[in-house]
Amino acid sequence: MTKMSWIPSSKGTALVVLLALSLAAAGTAAGLSVTEQSAPSEAEAGQQVESTVVIEDPFVDTTNTWTLEGNTELVGDTATWTVTINDQGEQINETVYEGQNFSQVLDSANGGDEVVIEVNGDAPSPEGSYSYDPPQSFTIYDLNRVTGNSQTDIPNATQTVHHYTNESRTAREAIDGAAEAVEESDSSSARSTLNNSISSFNNGNFGNAEDIAQEAQSDAENAEQSQQTQQTLLYGAVAVVILLLVGGSIYYWRSQQDDYGKLQ
Repeated sequence: MTKMSWIPSSKGTALVVLLALSLAAAGTAAGLSVTEQSAPSEAEAGQQVESTVVIEDPFVDTTNTWTLEGNTELVGDTATWTVTINDQGEQINETVYEGQNFSQVLDSANGGDEVVIEVNGDAPSPEGSYSYDPPQSFTIYDLNRVTGNSQTDIPNATQTVHHYTNESRTAREAIDGAAEAVEESDSSSARSTLNNSISSFNNGNFGNAEDIAQEAQSDAENAEQSQQTQQTLLYGAVAVVILLLVGGSIYYWRSQQDDYGKLQ
């Protein structure tokens, strides 16, 4: 683990979603409160991303000294952590760590009512871990508290991000389109084909997954069209029957009228 002077890093192009949680302290690390989190919802492999976590009142449970540990699955030689300690809105300490892991001792004697943890780096490749549902993901941060020999999770301080390649995203979009068509058609054959496409996706065979998804969508659309044709024919047959019944009734009524006229 290496400490170095702080250097601002580019935010890249990742979409950052800010969540104001205002969560009460709970769980295994009693007393700690995560008040803000930011993280991208998804990232392409190799894309630079960043995330921020804010912990308020780090000593609220009267623990005067504890160690903050962080882990990330961002690409190791690109991962950088910045830990900032604020007190009454004023920065009193800032430390930068390089690598996927860091560890920093927090001491109430040094002050501080807020800890801001920022991590940035390149999203890793999903190689070997593809999954259509749920989508494959990586851990952008996982924060823990260590007191003595005891390590506990900090509530709401773990975040995963869906990551993808251009090929996997194209295949996923094809499967999404096919899945919608299959739902509308309710074709068991098309659904079976769709499942084969998903299996190919999970095995990382995206070209095959896309081709099979297109086949499933075509089957579903054909089945839907066939159902609509059958329904139209059914409606037509019903209409013919109704016309025959009405025509027969009119013919019968007229014949009865003719017979009545002859009797007169």
